[in-house]
Amino acid sequence: MKRNLAFALCALSFVLFGATSTTWEVTGFTELLKGHLSGLSLTADGVLQLGPSLAFRANLDQPALWSVAAAPDGTIYASTGHRGKVFRISRDRKIALVWTADQPEVFALCLDRKGVLYAASSPNGGVYRIENGKATEIWHSPAKYIWVLQPIPDGTLYAGTGDQGRIYRITSDNKTDLYFETGQSNVTALALGPNGELYAGTDPNGLLYEISGPKQGTILFNSTLPEIHAIAVDPNGIVYAAAMGGSVATRTKNPPTSTATTSVGPVIATTPTVITVTEAKQSGAPSDEEQNPGGLKPGAQQPSGTASSTSTATAGTAQTIEVSGVEKSAIYRIGLDHTVETLRTSKEDNVYDLALEPNGLLFSTDVRARIYRLVNGKSTLLVEPGDGQATRILESGSVLYAALSSPGRLEAFDMGSNGAGSYESQVHDSNTVARWGHLQWHGSGTGILFRTRTGNAARPDSTWSSWSAPISNPQEALISSPPGRFIQWRAEWPARSTAQLDTIDVPYLAQNTPPVIRSITVTSVVGTNAAKTTASTATSSAAYSVTVTDTGDAPAASSTTTPGQTVSRLQTTQTQLSWQAEDADGDKLVYSVYFRAEDEKEWQLIRSRMFENTLLLDPDVFADGRYLFRVVASDAPSNALQYARQAELVSTPVLIDNTPPLVTPGAPQRNGDSLDIDVDARDSTSPLRRCEYSLDAGLWQPIEAVDGITDSPHEQFHLHLDKLRPGEHLLVFRVYDSANNAGLAKVVLR
Repeated sequence: MKRNLAFALCALSFVLFGATSTTWEVTGFTELLKGHLSGLSLTADGVLQLGPSLAFRANLDQPALWSVAAAPDGTIYASTGHRGKVFRISRDRKIALVWTADQPEVFALCLDRKGVLYAASSPNGGVYRIENGKATEIWHSPAKYIWVLQPIPDGTLYAGTGDQGRIYRITSDNKTDLYFETGQSNVTALALGPNGELYAGTDPNGLLYEISGPKQGTILFNSTLPEIHAIAVDPNGIVYAAAMGGSVATRTKNPPTSTATTSVGPVIATTPTVITVTEAKQSGAPSDEEQNPGGLKPGAQQPSGTASSTSTATAGTAQTIEVSGVEKSAIYRIGLDHTVETLRTSKEDNVYDLALEPNGLLFSTDVRARIYRLVNGKSTLLVEPGDGQATRILESGSVLYAALSSPGRLEAFDMGSNGAGSYESQVHDSNTVARWGHLQWHGSGTGILFRTRTGNAARPDSTWSSWSAPISNPQEALISSPPGRFIQWRAEWPARSTAQLDTIDVPYLAQNTPPVIRSITVTSVVGTNAAKTTASTATSSAAYSVTVTDTGDAPAASSTTTPGQTVSRLQTTQTQLSWQAEDADGDKLVYSVYFRAEDEKEWQLIRSRMFENTLLLDPDVFADGRYLFRVVASDAPSNALQYARQAELVSTPVLIDNTPPLVTPGAPQRNGDSLDIDVDARDSTSPLRRCEYSLDAGLWQPIEAVDGITDSPHEQFHLHLDKLRPGEHLLVFRVYDSANNAGLAKVVLR
């Protein structure tokens, strides 16, 4: 790999790098969606290109923006929470306060066919007609919440309410009646069909109703998700519905009664679907929410990481617990024959609103306030406003308006204009300090500029390098950012560019991490003596086991391990060395094994170029004594010689004893039918562990040392036998040392 002078200077940090480069590739819709887009669109096929440009942004200085409505002259009205305000944004982008409700929330807003503005306040509020700067209450709701308003051409308004899930009809002469009762807790969405049908979405059972007249309706669709949050009907009568709330684990069918208690501590929710409204603000008095806003309407999410400690009344969910890996939202298409097609499902975001286009469907979400276009089952990310949730969207002419919450603001995008755009990738972790190669990209067109920055903190901060000089020529695309563990790249499009980008590769050479030897285990492998069995096959058992770890701590004591870590041995015993090693880079390891006596200084090589982690030794090659074993691991098979790293670990001393004890019987003393005899046993290397005798090839019987315990290299034993029959007898003594070497002696009694 080519290196310039800057890389050569960075290499003086004495960091060893691996010999094999790795490539971080970003390609495809899913991977590119992990970055941040500004002024760009991402097609369903995974292509980045310029998208609708931001025309203007109206910051309303409110916690939430619930609803928007567009007047024929281009004026936009916006209703907000949690201070109950309605704003007018004129075509010249001037913001004016139109009305402040006595209640903290204005969830619903609409314009009738004459351009008259209506707003609905909650909780325990009503529907207001706003004309010439004056608001007149035309209906005071018996319901606690008014979630949605739907006007029809004859001047009638339908109001969807909660917490009893009813739809009220308000005629042009301000007469009101109960139009339809769903039996659900909340009516969360309303839409008008081409033939005058009214469609209603509900919570908490995810029911979609088709209502043909007063108290006349059927269930058109029952979603597996708890809430139908948005409905759109095309001119042909095809219904589109967005359902959400599937990630909330616990929900209550009926909302609790209103309380005015302050929670003891903050409640933190990641992305729950909740209904939270305060009742403190009455008769114009400021509510606690004005000081600490946090209430959300059905389907609205509390921003991740925020806490709310306010006086609230919660409807629809008594407790919200996010469950990952389950379906959160879905978009359905219900045909004229009532067949249902699922156009999109997501485990990552909630869908808040739908808007029809001539050849597609727009929908907004709660992840970075993204707005997508859905065509033929494929989703294109159209715009990404950024933080917050896109609660409502509407398209007026060539302008797309997005109502955003957390904080409340209105953003307008020119669908026919392409300003400058940029894409900022997610941060990539190379796991160790790395050096960077030549940036590579694929797409069409020219003019895209790339920049990189690096650091050793997981999130970019002041310790990171600055953005690099722009890279535009693929032939001179060496990344100049300094070596680091983390890297991020940025791509910039000039205005009106037609360039497209679909794949970006960042090659890098990671630091070579040395291997680690976790433990060495020295174990005896005992084979059955073939002379004592009918078959010559051997079986193995562990007569001893000595384990050394890389921490230097002694292994836990066990009943089968002697304090002196001695090597047990029978005639067919072999010594097995095994070790555990690993390499963080996944490199192939090669091993060398050494030994030395405890009183020696130089290591002697037993075996080199081993790829196995077990070695079987014949202990007869070692003289009696205490030995140490050393294992060296190297990642040389996967790295060039100058970059290879190694590690080693040494065992604790291991006693090898090949010599059996010397057993010397004394002269037997026979007195009638009794016998007494002394036995002397010695071992030059290890303590004695057991003495036993056999009379006339009978069963072996144990004898304890004269001093009461068999535990020294030199012991005296005494055997007394009673009722010994007259005649000749064969008496055999067998003494074991701690290495299981057996010394034998026989005495013929006459």
